[in-house]
Amino acid sequence: MYKVTNPATGTVIEEFPTATDEQIAEAIEQAHRGYLSWKETPVETRAKIVQRVAEVFKERTDELAAIITQEMGKRIEESKGELGTVFEIFSYYAQNGQTLMADEPLEIQGGNAVIQKRPVGVILGIMPWNYPYYQVARFVAPNLMLGNTILLKHASNCPKSAAAIVSVLREAGVPEDAYINIYASNQQIASALADKRIQGVSLTGSERAGSAVAAEAGRNLKKVVLELGGSDPMVILDSNDLDKTVDIAVASRMGNMGQACNAPKRMIVMADIYDEFVEKLTEKMAAFAPGDPSDPSTTLAPLSSVSAADEVVRQIEQAVEQGATLRTGGYRIDGPGAYVQPAVLTDVTPEMAAYHEEVFGPAAIVFRASSEEEAVELANDTEFGLGSGVFSADPERARRVGDQIEAGMVYINQAGGSQADLPFGGIKRSGVGRELGPLGMDEFMNKKVVRL
Repeated sequence: MYKVTNPATGTVIEEFPTATDEQIAEAIEQAHRGYLSWKETPVETRAKIVQRVAEVFKERTDELAAIITQEMGKRIEESKGELGTVFEIFSYYAQNGQTLMADEPLEIQGGNAVIQKRPVGVILGIMPWNYPYYQVARFVAPNLMLGNTILLKHASNCPKSAAAIVSVLREAGVPEDAYINIYASNQQIASALADKRIQGVSLTGSERAGSAVAAEAGRNLKKVVLELGGSDPMVILDSNDLDKTVDIAVASRMGNMGQACNAPKRMIVMADIYDEFVEKLTEKMAAFAPGDPSDPSTTLAPLSSVSAADEVVRQIEQAVEQGATLRTGGYRIDGPGAYVQPAVLTDVTPEMAAYHEEVFGPAAIVFRASSEEEAVELANDTEFGLGSGVFSADPERARRVGDQIEAGMVYINQAGGSQADLPFGGIKRSGVGRELGPLGMDEFMNKKVVRL
């Protein structure tokens, strides 16, 4: 089940055995024992260890970046960039965790109280393949700092980076029983959620996986954080530099070869600049050429797997069959790798599947809007609600439209992204809960009220 298949070549590099039921049971017990001691470790000590984790990730950037480029095909420069973000996340919680965990005085009628911020126990993390280190960091850093311990199930195609994370944490001084990697099956995860020693679960992944985990967690009364899919709108109201705006659109859509939940998958452009925008976007998307993702000069890397590439092509072909216009790309590139030529789709209507689905790959869908009201209506006409972006030469206009968008995050005159001190998360079918920033530590925290 757990194996490394290079998506640029289709070659199986290494296989890892799935854990036995006995190993999973021991991991749960070990993490529980670890919690009893880790929560008592002084906060200052935990902060030093978490900061050291950040530094080890930074020191081993070249080695760690090469692993994920081989595992899931990320361009090497993006792999290194991901590790830079990981450093920032662990550093943020090391430097701010003690403040975020401080007791909070509360004035109440007839007296006083205090809210104590305490850990809760063992937390299970189920992580995806698209950002193998970053996704783990934003879950692990605040919880280790808080005093929780971690069981981590990584994606089945990322076992080598999963093992590398363990190596980094051990080198930094994280106790063996405070973070445990498990190569678990889905059935083993379901059984683990029923264990009373596990206090919560955080999943980043598909809607289907999120629904399954949430159902199991609910059945066992466990807290969940779910970061699921997205079909983020990028609303372009006007521009005094359309070339720059198009460059931002291309860069943000093609980051990680389009395999990002918060990438701008739907571009909503006002009618007076629509034709020019589509022309420029199409030209730039058509210019990508496939290459070795370990070569810094490569612009088009493979998708994570052949099956992922085939699914993106299927969605594009279905859209065309249903009446959409394909301006460029949308096909598998000949060869053994999982390469897809970037696509631009227009004339997509609500009757088509592509209007409602998330296309998790190098494809942009462009809509024409005749007014701000229509742009907002298009932006909100989705079951997802993760991020969004609004662009205008008039910041107040962009802010006014942004205030009407139903999403967990709105970026004004910038593409959606991620940074350590800014909360990340969505609404509707994009999930529940928040990660990163001051809110990232709250999710698996016992906010214990003490009445004085």
